[in-house]
Amino acid sequence: MSANDNAPSETTTAATDRDGAPGKLRTSLGAAAGTCVENYDFVAYGTASALYFGDVFFPESDPVVGTLLAFVTLGVGFLMRPIGGAIGGHLGDKYGRKPILVAALLTMGIATVLIGMLPTYEQAGIAAPVLLVLIRCVQGLAFGAEWGGAVMMAYEHAPRRRRGLYAAIPQAGNPLGIALANIVFLLSISLDSDWAWRIPFLASSVLIVVGLVVRVKLTESPEFEQSKASGETVRNPLLTVLRDDWRNILRIIALRVVESCAYYLTATYLLSYITDRDADDRGFALAGIVIASLLAVGTTVLSGALTDRIGRRTLYLAGCLLAVAFGFPMYLMANTGSPVLIVLIFLITIGLIHAALTGTQAAWFAELFKTSTRTSGASLGYQIAASVAGFAPFLAVLLAESFGWTGPAGFYVVIGLIGLLGVATTKETWGPRERAAAKTSAKGGQLSAVPRPRGAATTKDKAAESPGDKTGETESVRRS
Repeated sequence: MSANDNAPSETTTAATDRDGAPGKLRTSLGAAAGTCVENYDFVAYGTASALYFGDVFFPESDPVVGTLLAFVTLGVGFLMRPIGGAIGGHLGDKYGRKPILVAALLTMGIATVLIGMLPTYEQAGIAAPVLLVLIRCVQGLAFGAEWGGAVMMAYEHAPRRRRGLYAAIPQAGNPLGIALANIVFLLSISLDSDWAWRIPFLASSVLIVVGLVVRVKLTESPEFEQSKASGETVRNPLLTVLRDDWRNILRIIALRVVESCAYYLTATYLLSYITDRDADDRGFALAGIVIASLLAVGTTVLSGALTDRIGRRTLYLAGCLLAVAFGFPMYLMANTGSPVLIVLIFLITIGLIHAALTGTQAAWFAELFKTSTRTSGASLGYQIAASVAGFAPFLAVLLAESFGWTGPAGFYVVIGLIGLLGVATTKETWGPRERAAAKTSAKGGQLSAVPRPRGAATTKDKAAESPGDKTGETESVRRS
């Protein structure tokens, strides 16, 4: 019996595309639960870097150098994320999405709890920051491996007409994890001891257990199972996607840089900037991040759903334009010291700009690649951009030292312009033609009329395609 004999029938494939796989909502929520934990762990480090680690692990440095060193250790974790993305994406495309989700979450959780147990510089000397950097590297690997599997599981379980919505649900775990991390820091901020920063890391253990329980119960991606049964998996997904789809990886990097850098320039650097100006504003800034992050949970999901109606590219363009326009006003607002304006800054940057971009990314990035290399390609581009963003706070400190607040403000505008370049060079994957064909199919038309995202067709579909079918907008993405 050949592999194709075990492949799902055309009827089964049509039903899955129309209605989605069984348990599609549970899968998206399960992916979101793990993404929430991962982001809690990773963002807790960024918040601690801005508020505590300069004094705790680098006390012999002057304040500016201490802040720089704390942000460098933050960036080290980001450097590891492309490696984690490459490994996790390769294994996810070769062996399945689910095992990577469980392994990455467990690794991330253990590393985060260990940070909460580290000795300080005063207690262990140079060994303390060395251990901190090593554990941070492990965090980066785990976080890099996690994202691709989570969003691809949600995307590949979803009905074709609502993939923007379902793929955005795991993305909503990002701001939820951010909110939880900052809530814990907000609650512990009054503690006048090391427990102020230790408790948020140790508290991660509770979230890890919940996330693992949910993820272990998930079923494997039906699209991956179909690709495997049809013999369409490739021996080396990572090398294949680098050879065939390197242009799309570069496009994802440009699109992702604006979202990732914009977040860390506000939630990490701007938090530090506001606190340095007036320590009494620390609570207002943290509260602003929490409120904005909770708002972003809803905005992220709504953005994904909106892209199912208007396309992926339009909404991303709006988010990038807003980032360019808000770069300088946010610092003018921060300089007033007004608690209301400080909170409003985070509502706009995190609650609207960041959320609109993240809500669009998952489905758009997935649709640029074949099923057999989708996790590898999307993860690699996504995490390379994240590694650049990890050093954004560090660069912002240097720019502020040379140019004052206009340096970081101009930096924010520049990354918005890079995002616009990404939008200009990336094709729409869910345009009017694809949406109209999917709507017709859902009403009883032939599923073969639905233009699939690039490379998603089965072997039988490819054999049956007429030359005219290959001239559509989705195929133009492949050749671009």
